[in-house]
Amino acid sequence: MAEFEVIQGDITQSDVDAIVNAANTTLLGGGGVDGAIHRAAGPELFAACVPFNGCPTGEARITPGFRLPAQWVIHTPGPVWRGGDHHEAADLASCYRESLRLAMTKGCHTVDFPSISTGVYGYPLAEAAAVATRTIASVLTQSETLTRVRLVAFDPDTATAYRTAWEQA
Repeated sequence: MAEFEVIQGDITQSDVDAIVNAANTTLLGGGGVDGAIHRAAGPELFAACVPFNGCPTGEARITPGFRLPAQWVIHTPGPVWRGGDHHEAADLASCYRESLRLAMTKGCHTVDFPSISTGVYGYPLAEAAAVATRTIASVLTQSETLTRVRLVAFDPDTATAYRTAWEQA
């Protein structure tokens, strides 16, 4: 099985095959990690996202990384937390699963994720980490392509939540 690791850092600096962007449904940039990835990749990323005409929550789209160290950017809009009774867990799991599926179709071996939906979308961190790590673990047991998947946490609390969830996955 591929390696899973949690690190703290800046995902725009990840020198991997693909990074995942916690995008909004327009795919045209926004705040948080989405805005940081768009700024670091340059205006070519925006131009590459326009033809998609958006992306539904739980699905994913892939573009080149342009000015990023990563070859690819996988864009996935996570769910907005609405109390947990509106398919948020299924939609969040789909974000991770679909992102890894796209990475494998491009022959990626290394993929870095941010914490999806836990910023302005309000998904509780511990619950999001549990969904993410269970989903990643499930995909890794079936993948012959992936060698390493990392969660790149922006802060220590996020890193701790994902490490704890991975131990329980």
